[in-house]
Amino acid sequence: MSESVDNTSVFETLGDILEERKGAAADSSYVASLYNKGLNKILEKVGEEATETIIAAKDAERTGDNSDVIYEVADLWFHSLVALAQLGERPESVVEELKRRFGLSGLEEKASRQPK
Repeated sequence: MSESVDNTSVFETLGDILEERKGAAADSSYVASLYNKGLNKILEKVGEEATETIIAAKDAERTGDNSDVIYEVADLWFHSLVALAQLGERPESVVEELKRRFGLSGLEEKASRQPK
């Protein structure tokens, strides 16, 4: 599959797959099992992957080998996208938000946020 998906469509393809898994039986796929367990379980996985990413980044700084941190960031992004899908959002929503921020300084972007 990875050979047929280019960089520009990987999020769209992943979004389609995540959407398809919503209707699947819990025992048919990992993502379907997460959906079946609900948002709290999905968020638990996001937290677990965030922690693993932090540990891998600290190890990479020490060893100079980034392979584990890349692997863990992929897991973190994936589980974050599962959480968004559970909430009815697609990966393209995040891409659009990042595109919106182009040309803004980080300080300007932060100052433009309205308190909730």
